[in-house]
Amino acid sequence: MKPQISNDLALEAAIMRAACDSDSEAAARLGIARSTFQNRLRRAAERGLVAPGRETMPGYVIKSLTEAPTGTYIKQQKEHGEPYKPTEGLAVKGKTTLIDAEGRIITQHIMERHDAAAQRAAFEATLEAMKETLPRIQPVAAPVSVQDDLLNFYGVTDNHFGMLSWREETGSDYDLRIAEQLFLDWFAAAIAQSPQAHTAVLGQIGDVMHHDSMESVTPAHRHVLDADSRLQKVIRVVIRCLRQVVDMLLQKHKHVHVVMASGNHDPASSAWLREMFAAIYENEPRVSVDNSPSLYYAYEWGDTALFMHHGHKRNIGNVDVTFAGMFRELFGRTKYAYGHVGHLHSDEGRKSGLMYIERHETLAAPDAYAAGGGWLSGRSAKVITYSKKYGEVGRHTLRPEMVAGASRMQAANDNNPEARRVG
Repeated sequence: MKPQISNDLALEAAIMRAACDSDSEAAARLGIARSTFQNRLRRAAERGLVAPGRETMPGYVIKSLTEAPTGTYIKQQKEHGEPYKPTEGLAVKGKTTLIDAEGRIITQHIMERHDAAAQRAAFEATLEAMKETLPRIQPVAAPVSVQDDLLNFYGVTDNHFGMLSWREETGSDYDLRIAEQLFLDWFAAAIAQSPQAHTAVLGQIGDVMHHDSMESVTPAHRHVLDADSRLQKVIRVVIRCLRQVVDMLLQKHKHVHVVMASGNHDPASSAWLREMFAAIYENEPRVSVDNSPSLYYAYEWGDTALFMHHGHKRNIGNVDVTFAGMFRELFGRTKYAYGHVGHLHSDEGRKSGLMYIERHETLAAPDAYAAGGGWLSGRSAKVITYSKKYGEVGRHTLRPEMVAGASRMQAANDNNPEARRVG
């Protein structure tokens, strides 16, 4: 970095300029380049070394007047431009500053991005407008016989539709096609193996989608994600899968309760999913949808209480207190209480003085970030059966290998050595 111009040189430039008719003449008399002279003159203006009678420099304004033994001096400063107004709907996320050799600001570039809260509000407003015209599902016939005391909880979490995983890097293939097939295969097997319970709870505990916007990044921290497909295509597949699952559950159970929990990967998408499904099944009395904007969800089944939260705000060690406090009356009415979370893609259970909290694995393969970090959690999902009188009375754990063939679990890429062989 070049040394700063001394006061002596700056003052010399100011005195010479006062004695000359132009900057070029003053620079010539001092034997320096015109640009060098003007730079010294600017420093003189900023340091108050310009005497009255010298006009204000272009782009500068008078800041102060100083009385000195040698006379009155003017201190000038750069005139500010118009106040910066962020673009409506965008928030300032950063700025790039260009400085000169002396460390002085030359120009700044301000970066704006969509504000997360504004983006979510736009999603919700759009949904409200669309809900009036969405096609409604007409009622279908209920199964003839069910066990009125039982409820089947189909707990799925962190399915990450739209995530891409390469087997050679992560140990397993995963893309949008595999995610859809695995999801439907799992539900077909889980429904077939579960008891003929009166009610089913579709407990989608969050992060059903891998990314939540046109950019493949996490909404809060903008971590870059391994994405398989375009957002609209992912949305289409997710809606198709979930609607098919609800229809499958209606054939088995007299009532289906739907929970679309908000996750850290899909806070906006979970909002429109809740509202969309509430509107679609508005005319189907056998389907109820929890469309609460809360991050915490509950369902009462006789003496049994079920609670759900993705697990990104409260974890297995403290979410029981939040559940009991947030749903105080429901918790007080029931004898057995169970909480379900996801987020960490691993199984763990904890029984406290309030309830049993269970964290669930995911059916999805690990992405490159998880594989690189060494988080070696298993892959599974469970259907858990609860009684109105006795709490949990049974469960089935189904892993991907149990419900889908090996060919269905392989991505259409170069993982097959035969596909790479030439000639």
